[in-house]
Amino acid sequence: METKRQLQVGELIKRNFSIVLQHEGRYIYGDEVLVTVTGVKMSSDLGLAKIYVSIFNSEQKQVVILQLAEENTRLRQLLAHRIKKHVRRIPNIDVYEDETLDEMYKLNSLFDKLRDSKQMGEEE
Repeated sequence: METKRQLQVGELIKRNFSIVLQHEGRYIYGDEVLVTVTGVKMSSDLGLAKIYVSIFNSEQKQVVILQLAEENTRLRQLLAHRIKKHVRRIPNIDVYEDETLDEMYKLNSLFDKLRDSKQMGEEE
């Protein structure tokens, strides 16, 4: 269970890291790819932020994650510039792919196939 402060700092980082990606993203992974911050989990000492992102318009999502990891120091500096007045220590950041939407699309397509083959039963 996250504390109130962890949730507050996580939301602060989520909003500001999104803005950083809007400004700097095209220089890291190009114009075609869309990266959205979906969530941030803070460690208990607020020293580490696990940032979860969804990646659209790219078949090679792991490449985008690696590009973000290569630019980790610069992204952390840009984030620090935005949040330095709100936190005592700037947390280290790790970027992870959020696969929630991919799983949702897979389940929807599976349900559609079941409906088409009439294996879902009667709908009311």
